[in-house]
Amino acid sequence: MRHTVDYYFAPQSPWTYLGHQRFAAMVQAANATLRVLPVDLGGKVFPISGGLPLPKRAPQRQAYRLLELKRYSEHLQMPLHVQPKYFPVSGDDAACLIIAVDLHDGTAAAMKLTSAVLAACWAQERNIADEKVLAELLAEQGLDARRLEQAFSQTVRERYEANTQQAIEAGVFGAPSYVIDGEIFWGQDRLDFVERKLKNR
Repeated sequence: MRHTVDYYFAPQSPWTYLGHQRFAAMVQAANATLRVLPVDLGGKVFPISGGLPLPKRAPQRQAYRLLELKRYSEHLQMPLHVQPKYFPVSGDDAACLIIAVDLHDGTAAAMKLTSAVLAACWAQERNIADEKVLAELLAEQGLDARRLEQAFSQTVRERYEANTQQAIEAGVFGAPSYVIDGEIFWGQDRLDFVERKLKNR
């Protein structure tokens, strides 16, 4: 049986960044069907699931988050600024750009752009809320510049809202979340379980 994976994430999430490439490789190895679903995590998912924006979290939680980011960055040998220049940052426009690319260029292109957006935020300290940066990322990935204009279309914005509502209905409360045949796995530190699920057919 070929698995279907719903990939819910926020493009400004460091945990999504840390897991993205490993997850992509797992999905490809399993020949699974992938749906790329960026969502409005802070604006829509957190308010109904008990999540808090980073500045509103307890100091202990904020401090431990920085420690864990450093640990995982070193463990995975992935470059990461634990406190990048442009963070907190809105991920809405980047999310919609990924959706536009998915609609016009397909899943593989959307995953490639997602990787570039995540690295731009966490490894390169670029402002992913800046349209100029998003245009640069499109060009760097060899994607059509028109996708940026299309990202602001009603069709794409409605898809973003629909993704977010679908995430809420699926029980998603954080990013990244991987839903495989209805079973949810939250966090890049659950990728071992994701891999086992994908191998079980």
